[in-house]
Amino acid sequence: MADTGAPLETLISVAASVGHDSAERHVAGSALYIDDIPESPGLVHLFIGQSARAHARIRTLDLSAVRAAPGVVAVLTAADVPGKNDISPFAGDDPMFADGEARFRGQPLFAVAAETLPKARAAAALAVVEYDDLPALLTIAEARAAQSVIEPAQVMSLGDAPTAIAAAPHRLAGRLAVGGQEHFYLEGQVALVIPGEDGDLHVWSSTQHPTETQHVIARTLDCRDNAITVEVRRMGGGFGGKETQSVHYAAIAALAARKTGRPAKIRLDRDDDMAMTGKRHDFEIAWSVGFDGEGRLAGADFDLASRCGHSADLSMAINDRAMFHADNAYALQTARIVSHRLRTNTVSNTAFRGFGGPQGMMGIERAMDAIALALGKDPLDVRKANLYGVAGDQTPYGQTVTDSVALGLMEELEASCAYRARRAAIGAWNAANPLVKRGLALTPVKFGISFTTQHLNQAGALVHVYTDGSIHLNHGGTEMGQGLNIKVAQVVADEFQVPLDAVKITSTRTDKVPNTSATAASSGSDLNGMAAQDAARQIRARLITFAAEAFGCAADEVAFAQEGVRAGSTQMSFRELVNQAYLARVSLSAAGFYRTPDIHYDRSVHKGRPFYYFAYGAAASEVAIDALTGESRILRVDILHDVGRSLNPAIDLGQIEGGFVQGAGWLTTEELVFDAAGRLATHSPSTYKIPTAGDRPDAFNIRIWPAGVNREQTIHRSKAVGEPPLMLAISVFSALTDAVASVGGHRVMPDLDAPATPERILAAVEDVRRRTVGS
Repeated sequence: MADTGAPLETLISVAASVGHDSAERHVAGSALYIDDIPESPGLVHLFIGQSARAHARIRTLDLSAVRAAPGVVAVLTAADVPGKNDISPFAGDDPMFADGEARFRGQPLFAVAAETLPKARAAAALAVVEYDDLPALLTIAEARAAQSVIEPAQVMSLGDAPTAIAAAPHRLAGRLAVGGQEHFYLEGQVALVIPGEDGDLHVWSSTQHPTETQHVIARTLDCRDNAITVEVRRMGGGFGGKETQSVHYAAIAALAARKTGRPAKIRLDRDDDMAMTGKRHDFEIAWSVGFDGEGRLAGADFDLASRCGHSADLSMAINDRAMFHADNAYALQTARIVSHRLRTNTVSNTAFRGFGGPQGMMGIERAMDAIALALGKDPLDVRKANLYGVAGDQTPYGQTVTDSVALGLMEELEASCAYRARRAAIGAWNAANPLVKRGLALTPVKFGISFTTQHLNQAGALVHVYTDGSIHLNHGGTEMGQGLNIKVAQVVADEFQVPLDAVKITSTRTDKVPNTSATAASSGSDLNGMAAQDAARQIRARLITFAAEAFGCAADEVAFAQEGVRAGSTQMSFRELVNQAYLARVSLSAAGFYRTPDIHYDRSVHKGRPFYYFAYGAAASEVAIDALTGESRILRVDILHDVGRSLNPAIDLGQIEGGFVQGAGWLTTEELVFDAAGRLATHSPSTYKIPTAGDRPDAFNIRIWPAGVNREQTIHRSKAVGEPPLMLAISVFSALTDAVASVGGHRVMPDLDAPATPERILAAVEDVRRRTVGS
């Protein structure tokens, strides 16, 4: 983040580029994470015994040697769960411990609580487990053939797409496979539970959803929610991987604390974390489109199939989101989108930044590239010809798009990055260089903002003002490095016109702000910022009423400013006003609340207005490939992104850059490989390749769109920024496709799947060569 160089107390609270509140502590290593909390006397460490089979009946689970091992305090199985043996978010289909049947390799069978982690690990290895193997469905194809689903196929439609496609002057169809992605948060799954009196438990969990953690622990322990307090100060990354899946490990630790009466801690190592936790859903996409001679769509038809894993988790909503974003930024005119949600004997896939939206966009972006190649046009021109922007344009789910700024963004980026000149130069380069080929693509993003599960669009906050003028802020959002806390603190400081360092950011706790939604769907600042503003405005209104009465002026003559508070002709500091209000028995505490307005959605027919607004962006990526090895590099990236009126440009720029790089990793290097036995073969940094500093393009130009403003009444007219930038990286995949197509003189469309690893690029290059021989 940029250092403004100005003292914190002189900065304007909202719209200032203030560094992350924990940035210095992150760099110094002094930021407190759960594994840094001093361990209490008597604490037990937990290690989980996992299934070695993808699908099997558990004939024997002999844990006698485990219980007798040195240092073992307790061994926990399904039989020890006093409540429901279920840690699912809603479907009731995900046991804490397998009970009679193992449904994926890595599924927890039991947990060992011991005096040290090495002792717990050694004891777990003594378990005797005998299986009767059952048929395992590991792939999308196998699950489709067996008709193994988590729910019936869902259909979303706009007009009669098959008829429109059949009647169009030109038609194309294709298929695309899109891989999953490991979250690879720096801090793995971890929880620490301290027992209290009357059976109460205090739970520190690295989770994006403290309230669901509270609810699930209460369900498994057969107790009331009010006996469980969940606290989160910060996470070392989440990306969706700690929205539901973190609950499992917190619940196991809570069970251990309840059974032993001792503090309990669980911390997965990286290999176990990767084997036991869900990923981004992998998809197979079949698409067909009809279009005219200019590339304008008459209709589009998509068939989406995803591997969901052994339980529902959040797959229904994730696959719904993929359907919502099958149009990306384009008015399809007519559309049919069919979504298959397949149950497999693999770990349950889960939320990941974009929540299905990135996978949904891949089909239409491949179609845009294919249309351009078929017509001999620049792909950018085909994309621009199909953008939303005509009055009355509707999405396939029936929401009218009234705020599209995609064309303006793309044209501004097209000019600023010299797209046309560079494309011509790349054409000349490719004609002269048979081995190293270059590609360039400029793609848009339109991403809907709101939880599509309507009741989740609410938030609470708690604000206390103390008599010394300092402020205590608590809200229901969780901090995972994205800068939510500093943004909400800026909002509160702005309401009182006090220095930002007057606002104390505190841990998210279920006993302070109850019934919270997950920090997800890019809605953290929208929801919690508004709730905190509501709380602050309640207190400010009381202070205005008091000041007007105390100093004999009208309420509109009371003003808060950085130099203090003015009431008529009387000037005082904020601290002085607060002190006098306290002496006059004015409440200086308030609970704020916010609910997103004007959204509705009927899932039974897949129609409504699920999104409060859309966030937009555009990216131009230039790549190079080695046609002999398939290796690739991103040479240059230019991004122009709409964040509305930014609450904190420094934080937003960091989110844009990080999101793009994570998206580029998903589409290029991050490959998940399961073997024939259902074992994740890429379960560590040695085999699973996330982007490194060396993968960052040498030229990386990121700008926030200066004309951005949210038409809706969001917090200070800002827009969400957490997820949309990830999909800007689709420009990298399209650029790689362009580079591969150049091997054949852009005469045939490459068959390139994601991630575009060197092996896949090389195979696509060789395929293009074969198909263009003699043509």
